[in-house]
Amino acid sequence: MLNTHELEIIEAAQDLCGELLQRGHEIDTLRQLPQELADRMAEVGLYRLITPTELGGLGFSPEALCRICETLASANGSTAWCVFIGSTSQYLLGALPDVQIEKMLTNPNVITSGVFADSGTAMFQERGGQAGYLINGHWRWGSSCHNASWISGGVHEVDNCGQPVIRDAPLSRVFFQPTEIQILDNWHVSGLRGSGSSDYVADNVWVPRERLSTSIEYTDHATRPIYRFPRFALLGAPIGAICLGMARSSINEVIKIAQEKTPQGSRRTLAMRSSLHKDLADADTKLQAARAWLYQTIDSAWINAQNNDDTLESRRAIRTANVHAVTTAIEVIDRMYTVVGGTSVFETSCLQQHFRDVHVASQHMMVGEAVMEMAGRVLIGLDDTGPGL
Repeated sequence: MLNTHELEIIEAAQDLCGELLQRGHEIDTLRQLPQELADRMAEVGLYRLITPTELGGLGFSPEALCRICETLASANGSTAWCVFIGSTSQYLLGALPDVQIEKMLTNPNVITSGVFADSGTAMFQERGGQAGYLINGHWRWGSSCHNASWISGGVHEVDNCGQPVIRDAPLSRVFFQPTEIQILDNWHVSGLRGSGSSDYVADNVWVPRERLSTSIEYTDHATRPIYRFPRFALLGAPIGAICLGMARSSINEVIKIAQEKTPQGSRRTLAMRSSLHKDLADADTKLQAARAWLYQTIDSAWINAQNNDDTLESRRAIRTANVHAVTTAIEVIDRMYTVVGGTSVFETSCLQQHFRDVHVASQHMMVGEAVMEMAGRVLIGLDDTGPGL
């Protein structure tokens, strides 16, 4: 279902993989992407993949986004994660006032990042005769914020007494420039180190009215297929794709090591062990099955979005297929990490990095146990709407 342009960008992502493999240690040490690397990826369009063309994006499908993230993750999970966050934070630009969209797209290769969680408040306040809002908030897991020129955060509007303000089209996000907020140096973690997922804080930051957006469903853009695609699925499916990419790379690494390594106390290479043959075949089968099911559900949901035919079953299927992809990837990577022995702990092997990265990726709320609990309630008939799916 991919078009020529989507296939070209997947190939461009593949071309980056050699460099990402070489620079993995550098990216981890910096705890963010090198800015020149992020800028080059922005020039290719990797931060605006699913943004409609009318809003300066490439207008790609969810499948293309996931395929690109999967490709990048096979070389470096942190880089893929930054592309995932950058793309999903930018595709909702259409909910902003036109004047702000034009300002942001002065640089057509603008890098954005954002946290959708409603972790801030917005209180109306005029300054110098200009309408604006006073923003306070603390947003966590701000992936790619160190590379971005615009950083967003979820908010809710309050009055002077701190009480919620009710509107027909409520405010939901605010966009900051990096100098307006405090980015905390707290991303000291085991995996996805290079994603730069620091917290950021706004302490009485005043911004003009046009910096705040409503939700896309209150705009004229709401009928576009990308905005009819299940929102939570779009915010979660790239995580599954990233984990699949790391798992496939881990299998390939074990095949390479097995052909070269002779374990201590043995005269034959690891590749001659029948137990390894079984482990590889089992891992490959499980991974291919999980991948096929995830992309099948993504394709089905995309067809529904284009036909304006969203269903609860479609949303349930894609969310559960995504969690299954993540858990399968963890199982595969853990096994591949184990079967080659001590070789996997060295930085010269990608196994140690994928092992760390996949276990951090799996902690994201979009692929947590709560997803399966919601899906189970739908299956058993206790929930016929599934708002969390």
